[in-house]
Amino acid sequence: MSAKKKVLIIDDDPAICESVQAILDANGYEAATALSGKDGLAAFRRMKPDFVLCDMMMEDIDAGVKVAKAMKEESPATPIFLLSTVGDATADTIGVYNLGFSGVFQKPVDFDLLLSVLDKQSKSG
Repeated sequence: MSAKKKVLIIDDDPAICESVQAILDANGYEAATALSGKDGLAAFRRMKPDFVLCDMMMEDIDAGVKVAKAMKEESPATPIFLLSTVGDATADTIGVYNLGFSGVFQKPVDFDLLLSVLDKQSKSG
């Protein structure tokens, strides 16, 4: 049996972290959480996740984008998805796809969509 794929969830809302982690854990992923950009970067370096879900707006309005860009520089192959309350409109405005991010998930997170995307990424990666 293959090892579980590791997912790092970075969000300053504990309820989001807990709910996404519970769904991922229940569906065969190994999920970890961080409640700030700084803690998220430290966890990223420590655990070397297969996927990252990062809130776009944490300490600062664009903290998530800065954290995600730093992770992309360190590990370009790791798929990083931004979490946002504004979704695709924000993705287009800040050009997340042009920056190399894998996408944006709208909050509240559609768990069926999340699992579908991660499953596809797992099979292709």
